[in-house]
Amino acid sequence: MPFELFIGLRYLKAKRKATFISLITLISVAGVALGVMALIIVLAVMTGFEEDLKEKILGTNAHIVVLKSGEGIEDHAQLMARLKKFPGVVAATPFIYSQVMLSTGKNVSGVVLRGIDTKTDAQVTNLHKAVVEGALADLDRRTPVPLKGNEPPLPGLVIGKELAKNLNLYLGDSVNVVSPMGNITPFGMMPKMKRFRLVGIFNTGMFEYDSTLAYVGLGEAQDFLGMGSAVTGIQLKVADVYKTGEITRRINRELGFPYFARDWMQMNKNILFALRTEKVVMFIILTLIVLVAAFGIASTLFMVVMEKTRDIAILKSMGATSRSVMRIFVFEGLIIGIFGTAIGVLGGLVVALNLEPIVNAVQRVTGFQLFSKDIYYLDRFPSLVIPSDVILISVTAIVISFVATLYPSWQASRLSPAEALRYE
Repeated sequence: MPFELFIGLRYLKAKRKATFISLITLISVAGVALGVMALIIVLAVMTGFEEDLKEKILGTNAHIVVLKSGEGIEDHAQLMARLKKFPGVVAATPFIYSQVMLSTGKNVSGVVLRGIDTKTDAQVTNLHKAVVEGALADLDRRTPVPLKGNEPPLPGLVIGKELAKNLNLYLGDSVNVVSPMGNITPFGMMPKMKRFRLVGIFNTGMFEYDSTLAYVGLGEAQDFLGMGSAVTGIQLKVADVYKTGEITRRINRELGFPYFARDWMQMNKNILFALRTEKVVMFIILTLIVLVAAFGIASTLFMVVMEKTRDIAILKSMGATSRSVMRIFVFEGLIIGIFGTAIGVLGGLVVALNLEPIVNAVQRVTGFQLFSKDIYYLDRFPSLVIPSDVILISVTAIVISFVATLYPSWQASRLSPAEALRYE
């Protein structure tokens, strides 16, 4: 062990033999530990929210959507076969997209109507897994109206949990779907209306989806909207969701106008950019905690330098160089930073990896709802620890601790033995 490191360790100890470490050193270590711990926990929660949001977005939507400018796609079967040949594409399904109104009694709500092929949609999206009542396959079945056997059977409709709550709808209820793009009559444009039966309710956990989306069978959508055999576009699933940009550019390049493709990142870029920016901002803000702790390290070293002036003078008289004296205090500050970082990483990982049980325990003890699932529409408190984040936080904390040691260590190395001993 270098003698500078040994002396640095000695200076961390308290004067009293009963105390292993001095109080000021303990406070400095605790400051670094709290800063590192806060960084790890907050970034784990934000990463968890981001991943949970991505999972919900990709669960309802396709990875890539291919559309045709200004009109529907007539030869969608041929286009699907062609798209499946692109490297990275694993499945494809057609869809129809239109804005309509749902009407039931006195309740009316504007929604986005999607027509889907129930046979192939499950290969591309996870909508079938989000259905909590009924079944997505019932969209292909027509059911008669109870107690009104003289009426024709009604086609199926699947809506979100929040939309069902807003319209006061339950499984088996009938609902009118109204399209503003109706038939032209002598009195002008008349909206088209058709009755459907609610055969399923889904819950994605995303309020925007659960309150604005309604699904019908592809054939029913084509018939209701007067599209014939055309579809709005093709949804694609790819093997790697983070390579959709490359695949999208290749599709646009090879298909050309009037076709164009958009990936899930482009369609949700605002919210993804906001989350990424917020995570960076929180990292910068919480790093200030470590900077405050660094001032604590600097203060500790200044106090030790003042206290050990005589020791420094004796060391220099015995032949110690200014560089050796500087290394003593650099080692002392680094030891504080490394110990604080290690304690902070350990504490942060323990809390981040067990955050949901901790939050539930605090809520039970205090009776205060820290995390309301009804408000945030999450079935769990998301927390995801990424090793690269932990490494970045650790390195940042140690570097800041090292920088904080430089000035007081330099001041200690400049002490003159004669001047220091004169006042002793």
